[in-house]
Amino acid sequence: MIVGLGVELVDSARFAALVERFGERLLGRLFTAGERAYAGRKARGGAESLAVRFAAKAAARRALGLSRLAWQEAEVVRESGRAPTLRFHGAAHRRAGALGVRAVSLTLTHDPRWCVGQVVLEGGAPGRGGA
Repeated sequence: MIVGLGVELVDSARFAALVERFGERLLGRLFTAGERAYAGRKARGGAESLAVRFAAKAAARRALGLSRLAWQEAEVVRESGRAPTLRFHGAAHRRAGALGVRAVSLTLTHDPRWCVGQVVLEGGAPGRGGA
């Protein structure tokens, strides 16, 4: 059973302009060390990689039904040879538990102009018909 769904579209150029303006202060607030390291290994400094990860985090916030999210509490992780997924921490982890989330599906797509993150949360809280 789907217990959460979220999607976000980010303008890559607008996101890059924010990074240019606020630099490390913004990156440190939005991304974990692992996310920043992954993006740093990408061509062109990983700007698209960071923008699409931000889109995924915003989509996760919607899927969890949270009006606020400490951005580092939803972390995009990618193990070698596997599709990217989300790892929740703190309040996001507690909310996922309350929803009975048992599986997270994450889709990331980007090009030089647009970045899209889509999150589907599957499961169900005990007593709500979940598996």
